[in-house]
Amino acid sequence: MISKDSFKTLVKSDDWLACWYGLFLFIISLLGIINIVPRPKVWFQNPFEALSLEIASSYFLLTIILAVICAIGIMLMGGRPFTFFPAFLALSVLGLFAQIISKQTFIQAYGLEYVLWALIIGLVISNVFRLPNFLKPAVQTELYIKTGLVLLGSEILFSRILNLGVQGLILAWGVTPIVIYFMYKYGTSFLKLDKTLTILIASATSVCGVSAAIAVAAATKAKKEFLTLTISLTLISTVIMLVGLPAFIKAVGLNYIIGGAWIGGTVDSTGAVVAAGELLSHQAMEVATVVKLIQNVMIGIIAFVIALLWVTNVEVSSNTKPSLVEVWYRFPKFVIAFMALSLISSFIVTPIIGEMMLDNVLKITGGIRTFLFAIGFLTIGLESDFKSLKKQIFGGRSVQLYIAGQSFNVVLTFIVAWILFGFLYTS
Repeated sequence: MISKDSFKTLVKSDDWLACWYGLFLFIISLLGIINIVPRPKVWFQNPFEALSLEIASSYFLLTIILAVICAIGIMLMGGRPFTFFPAFLALSVLGLFAQIISKQTFIQAYGLEYVLWALIIGLVISNVFRLPNFLKPAVQTELYIKTGLVLLGSEILFSRILNLGVQGLILAWGVTPIVIYFMYKYGTSFLKLDKTLTILIASATSVCGVSAAIAVAAATKAKKEFLTLTISLTLISTVIMLVGLPAFIKAVGLNYIIGGAWIGGTVDSTGAVVAAGELLSHQAMEVATVVKLIQNVMIGIIAFVIALLWVTNVEVSSNTKPSLVEVWYRFPKFVIAFMALSLISSFIVTPIIGEMMLDNVLKITGGIRTFLFAIGFLTIGLESDFKSLKKQIFGGRSVQLYIAGQSFNVVLTFIVAWILFGFLYTS
């Protein structure tokens, strides 16, 4: 029986708040209360070209809206909203700066996304200088990223998933568990890595990068340094894969549809998948995106299975008896809202307003998600020790695991993509 105090704790946690925030932000976007996407423009030499009066004003308005919403949550969790508000405004400016950097022509061409720059800015501030005390109240990493992930759920439409039929499902859902199992066994048995760190890296590599890592970190109660390390490895790999995989596909003359399916199953970030697919062709981009969306659906399934295994198998001693109630506590609640929004978008909103109108709404929620991810990755950097991170990244066993796992993932995904799509789409 869950006590009243336990229920209050669950409702007031960042996990539950992310659910309510994500659903609320989707609703007000659907109703047109927020109707402008505040994204910087591409620039070449002058960074001020990235901003117009309309973009700056809409970004400021979105900042105020999100600051008020988040301040309410901070108050519910026992924090002080009046110290949170100015700190959030400062993070908003830094997040915008990261987005502007990513829009530079040369940087954008190489797929160096805003989340990478946000992480770097945070690392520089906290390690070269020092995290200012006034910023600390707004360092709420999980609240920002989990809310953004809930909004991501609204973009997963079942009608688009069905476009690739059985082939897409086999590629996205068939390869993933094999790669996770291989990496977990290799990491824990051969490399002797911590089980939690191993499953984080395995999930990020095989499912969808950062999104899966956040969900699995919540399910396993992973250390923050494990999550930061996993995210750093994922971002570095994403940049390499985004540039390298399309170039390789062109060089060997591989069919672009097969190449698109290959990209969708191996490149970690959804945004990077779209960019890499577009480097081949529009049709390849569509195939790559749908494969990645199908893979994203697995976030909830993977989080639940891992939470169950961790409670009943991994963290069990002779003196403790596992309880299935613990699985509920471990299971990341934001995943429920993530899956709920996917169902709402697919089976309620789409039939009422149509896919074209929904796409306009998703541009708005995508802009909000970009805002939240920017400050979320910024705060990851603000909380991280670069010396420790650098030591683990360069030459560590975690890197060996990532390289071995991603190599296995790339080869296996190519074989399955060639078998599934090679007979349907020939050059």
